[in-house]
Amino acid sequence: MKAMILAAGMGNRMRPLTLHTPKPLLEVGGKPLIVWHIEKLQTIGVTEIVINTAWLGDKLATALGDGSQFGVNILWSHEGEGLETAGGIINALTLLGTEPFILVNGDVWTSMDFSCLLDVQLAEDLAHLVFVTNPEQHPQGDFTLANGRAYTFEQQQPGEALTYSGVAVIDPKMFEGLQGGKRPLAPLLKQAMLEQKISASKMHAVWVDVGTPERLNVLDQQIKQGLYA
Repeated sequence: MKAMILAAGMGNRMRPLTLHTPKPLLEVGGKPLIVWHIEKLQTIGVTEIVINTAWLGDKLATALGDGSQFGVNILWSHEGEGLETAGGIINALTLLGTEPFILVNGDVWTSMDFSCLLDVQLAEDLAHLVFVTNPEQHPQGDFTLANGRAYTFEQQQPGEALTYSGVAVIDPKMFEGLQGGKRPLAPLLKQAMLEQKISASKMHAVWVDVGTPERLNVLDQQIKQGLYA
């Protein structure tokens, strides 16, 4: 199984920290955000990792290289101008292949054990999303979880309103026939939910959307204090 780490964003909310450093290279607990993900993937035997880049992509590639220092093989998908999430995945499909892959946002941090993702059986589904309890900055959530399935709020399905964690298993079939270029992922997920083709689960682990310098600093201190050891 391969994985893709999304690392092409500009990190506008993290400025001035991201003016000269790509957001996934910002450090918490003594190592870059993206390295936490790479190490977690390597631990579960996922060693073919696609990383997309745009903003300061050369710095990411220089820092991580071919991945051999982490025991993985990094396949780079350089976009030049950012293509958003779905556009970035479509651009990298030749590297990802035709089998379902793990997708991880490069700007979140989690203590989640990724091994459960290896057990996901999509069958006819197009994706399995991992949700989290709604964080303080996003109290309304993104989607509804009910009986292991994901629904849009418009479907008015009784269940628990939760936030998408940025961790998922995706089948490349979701992008069949779609043109490249800038394209967000959310509309594709919502359409697949309307077609009853998205499963989901709730994460029971620490998860932080490292979206501001303040949240980065708090997380850094918590890790260094051993709260998540």
